[in-house]
Formats: sequence, structure tokens, C-alpha cells
Amino acid sequence: MKRLLFLLSICLSLPVMAQHRFRVVTWNVENLFDARHDTLKEDEEFLPESERQWTWGRYWRKVEDVGRIVMGIGNDRPPSLIALQEVENDSVMISLCRRGNLHALGYKYVMTDSPDKRGIDVALMYQPFDFRLMGYESRRIPSEQFGLRPTRDLLHAWGRVPTGDTLHVIICHLPSRAGANRESKRNRKLATECLKQLCDSVFNLSPHCNLLVMGDFNSTLSSLRQLTKDKSLIPLTPDSRRPMSGTYRFQGNWSWIDHMLVSSSLLDKVTSEPTLYSPEWIRRYVADGTWYPRRTYLGTVYSGGVSDHLPFFVDFVWHE
Repeated sequence: MKRLLFLLSICLSLPVMAQHRFRVVTWNVENLFDARHDTLKEDEEFLPESERQWTWGRYWRKVEDVGRIVMGIGNDRPPSLIALQEVENDSVMISLCRRGNLHALGYKYVMTDSPDKRGIDVALMYQPFDFRLMGYESRRIPSEQFGLRPTRDLLHAWGRVPTGDTLHVIICHLPSRAGANRESKRNRKLATECLKQLCDSVFNLSPHCNLLVMGDFNSTLSSLRQLTKDKSLIPLTPDSRRPMSGTYRFQGNWSWIDHMLVSSSLLDKVTSEPTLYSPEWIRRYVADGTWYPRRTYLGTVYSGGVSDHLPFFVDFVWHE
């Protein structure tokens, strides 16, 4: 008994290292528009009088479903950071954070105000106790200067994590490969160069900084060598097509076109593989028994789904 008490006293005297789980999510929520017309944007297809008949009821259903996904991913604890792509405006983010089923979780957000003609942007939702925002900026991709279609800004935010360390976060939604024409290729190349320049500027200020880059890259990693060739950024997502594995399915093939990349300083804080979240209720099964993410629309026909992309998350841990 005395020996047991002695060992217990030693254990109690040892310093306890606090650990903070830090779950990070990225997700393209596919055309999360409100039902109000923005006269400066081409949002006519998502209005009540449009062919799609995008009503406020359908809008609020989608907001609630996005919240339901977030709560499912968080399980017993809300995700610390959520990178969203294809959100229309500040009104949508207020609906998500303050008026929908996530209102009690206390999320804050920052977002871009891009020149994208349709009006879609990127945003960062964050838990203030996990990520104390210090600042943020939108970085414009100068597509119009080169006679190209304007695209989404890059979002750069930085803040303190529970250990007091600074974390830099960059969120992107790179131009689509749709059409694969010369203009789209030039726009993608320009956007990737701007993203690389932004990452380099962060490293130039602090070579050993904690940097997390994530979002919809509209490409597999094999097309993003420019971002990873100097090994300052390490991809966490796989670089291969695997059956039934990926964030997006097109013509029967799954692929990872949504990614997370981290600086080397973050590698030892990663505690999980990228984990897809795909509960049964967001799936649409087809004749061969396989499934796709259930979209909000199939063409112009309302199908009641959430997104054509799957969200995924990665767990980090911060040690005090």
C-alpha cells in the first residue's frame, strides 16, 4: 500500500501536458445563395422566379442541412475551423452562424468580397476560443488585367491557437477546369501563381510559421506541383484516384480536388488522416448501386441535396 501511494505521489507531481484537439474542415457547399437579387451579380438562376425556383424555404433547408453536417463532423465538440467555398455573401454567413441551427455554438466568420461574376466567395468559420483572430485580408487575383474572367479572391486569416502560437490560414477556390480552353488554363495558372506568392510572402515574414492552406483547388495534387515542389508545403490529401474515395465524383470517377496543405512545422501536430464525412442522407444512389453526393439540383430540377462535394476534416493537436 505504501509503495502504491509513493508511485501515485510521483505521478501527481509530474507536469501534465494539456492537449487541445483542433478539428479543421474544408467544404465546397455548392451554390449557397440566398433568394434575394444582388443587382451587381449574375445570381438570377437562384431566385424564386427563376427556372430553378430557388425559394426562401429551400434556402433555409440548405442552411439547416449545412449546419447538420457541421454538427455531425464535430460529434462531441464543434470543429475549430471550417473553410467554406461557394457562399454568396455576408447575409448567408449570418444565416449560418447566427440564425440557423449552429447559432448556439458561437461561430464567428470572415469572408471575401470577390469580383466573381456570379457572386460566390470563400469564408472561414472559427471558434473564438480555439482561434483568436488577429487579422485577415483578401488577396485579389488580377484576372481582369489579363482579359480573363474574374475569379474568387484568396482569403488569408491569422490568429492565436490555445497554446499562444500563431496559425496562418489561406482558403482558396481556384478557377474551374470546365471547358479546358485556353482562357480557363491561363486563369488557373494565374490563380495558382498568386496563391504561391501569397504563401511565399507568409514564409518570408516568418520562415518557420504554422501555415495551413485549404479549399477547392479544382484539381488533383498532380497539377499543383508549383505549390509543393520546394517542400515548404506538404499535402495531407492523397494524390491518386481510388475507388469510392475522394471529395468529388464526375462521370463515375472519384477524385480529391479539395485539399489541405501544411507547413512542415504543423506535421507533428496532425493526428488523423483526411476523413471524408458522408452520412447516408447526403448520398444519391444510381442504378449500378454506387452513389454520388446528393446535389441541391440535378440540372434545373430540385433534388433537395446539400452539395456535389463531400466535406472532409483533419485533426490537429496543440500541446501546452
